[in-house]
Amino acid sequence: MSCVVLASGMAMLDGTVVNVALPRMGRDLDASLSGLQWVVNAYMLTLSALLLLGGALGDRIGRKRTLVIGVVWFAVASALCGIAPDDATLIAARALQGVGGALLTPGSLALVRSTFHPDDQSRAVGAWSGLTGVAGALGPFLGGWLIDGPGWRWIFLINVPIAAVVIAIALRHVPESRDPAAADQRFDVLGAVLGALCLAGISYALIGASGDTSDTAVALSALGGVVAGIAFVVVERRGAAPMLPLSLFRSRLFSATNAMTLCLYAAIGGVLFLLPVQLQTGLGWDALEAGTATLPITVLMLLLSARAGDLARRVGPTLPLVTGPLVASAGVLLMLRVHPGSSYVADVLPAVVVLGAGMSLFVAPLTATVLASVEPSHAGLASGVNNTAARIAQFLVVAALPLAVGLSGDAYTSADAVNASFHRAAIGCAALFALGSLTAALLIRPTAVRGRVRDAPEPLCRSNMAANCPPLEPGPREPGRTGSDGGQRGTGG
Repeated sequence: MSCVVLASGMAMLDGTVVNVALPRMGRDLDASLSGLQWVVNAYMLTLSALLLLGGALGDRIGRKRTLVIGVVWFAVASALCGIAPDDATLIAARALQGVGGALLTPGSLALVRSTFHPDDQSRAVGAWSGLTGVAGALGPFLGGWLIDGPGWRWIFLINVPIAAVVIAIALRHVPESRDPAAADQRFDVLGAVLGALCLAGISYALIGASGDTSDTAVALSALGGVVAGIAFVVVERRGAAPMLPLSLFRSRLFSATNAMTLCLYAAIGGVLFLLPVQLQTGLGWDALEAGTATLPITVLMLLLSARAGDLARRVGPTLPLVTGPLVASAGVLLMLRVHPGSSYVADVLPAVVVLGAGMSLFVAPLTATVLASVEPSHAGLASGVNNTAARIAQFLVVAALPLAVGLSGDAYTSADAVNASFHRAAIGCAALFALGSLTAALLIRPTAVRGRVRDAPEPLCRSNMAANCPPLEPGPREPGRTGSDGGQRGTGG
C-alpha cells in the first residue's frame, strides 16, 4: 500500500504545484505565456494520449513491472525538468514526464485491486484514496514553500528521492500481477498516435493564435489536428481492438456524463490555471500564499465527497449533478471580488469555499453515474475514458482560455492585464459550470438512473479531481469482450 500511495502521491504532487510555480518559472526562464501554457499542456498531452495504453501494458507485461518502469521514467524526466536551462527544454521534459505518468498512474490502482482479497478491496481502495488525497492537500503548501525557498526547480527534483523509495519497496514487497488473457490483445498504437496528433494540432493552433505564431502555421496546425481527429474516429470505429470503443457512446447516459465532464473539468482547469497567476501577479502574493489559498477546496473534497456519493445512491444523481455545478458557478462568480488589494479572509476564502462545496457535490455522483451507464464488466474502461475526457478538457482549456480572455505574450507579468483577464475568465468558467448543470437537467433523468446508480460499483475515488485526487483508472481487462456488433474488443487498447 505504501508503494502505490507514494507513486500516486508523487504524480499528484507534481500536478498540484506546477500551476503555482508558473509565474516564477516565467521570470526565471524569460518565457512567454504560450511557453508556460506548453509547460502545463506538454505533460497533459502525453498523459491523456497514453493513459489507456499504460493500463493495457500493465495487464500484459505485469502491473508491478509497468509501475516500476513508469516511476523510473517519471523520476528521470523530473530531474530533466529540474535542470532545464530554458523553457523549450522544460517543455520537452514535461512531455516525457507525461509518458511516465501514463505508465505509473493506472498501475497503482490496478495493483491495489489485484493484490488485496475481494473482501478487503473496498477498505484498501478507500485507504489508498484517503492517503493520496492527503498528499494532494499537502501539495500546494509544500510546493509554495519549495518555490519561495530553494526554488521552483525543487518541485521536480523532489520526485527523485520519492521515486527511489517507491522502487525499493516495489521490488522487495509488491507481488507481480497481470492478466493472462491480455497476451493475445493488440495495442491500439495508431489510435494513440492519432489522438495525440489531434490534441497537439488543436492545442498548438489555440496557443499560437494568441502568440507570435504566423497565421499560416496556426491554420495548418488546426487543419492537421482536425484531420487527425477524423482519422482517429475512423480507426477506432473499424479497429478490432480499439483504445476507445465508440459503441460505449451509444448509451445516452454515458454520452451525457462525458459531455458534463468536458464542461465541468474545463471550468476547473481554467480556474486552477489562472487563479495562482492572479494571486501572485495581480495581488502580489508569494508562492506559498497562493499555493495554500486553494487548500479549502481539497479539504472540502475529502470531507464531503463521500457524503455526496451516498446522497446520489439514495436519491439518484440528478439532484447533486444539477445543484453542484450551480454552487461551483456561484463560487467562481465570487472570484470577481478578487482584485489588487483584496484580503484572503474577506474575498478569496469565501470564493474557494463555495467552489469546493460545489465540486464536492458533483464529483462523486458524476463518477458513479459513469460507472452505472455501462455493464459492470466495462466499468474499468468507462472510468478510464471518463478520466481521459477530464484531462482533455483541462488540456484544451489551458490552450484556449488565455486567447479567449485576451491574455497573451508577456501580459501575464502585468497586474492590470492579469486582473482584467482573470475576471473575464471567471465569467467564462462560471458559464461552463452552468452549462454542465443544464446538461444534467436535460439529459440525466432521475427515473432512468436512480436504481442504476444505487446498484453501481462504489466509486473507487470519491474525489475524482485531476488536480487534487488520483482519478479512476482502467482496471484489469477481461479477456475479450463482445461488442454490440458481435466482434471481439479489447478493453484497454
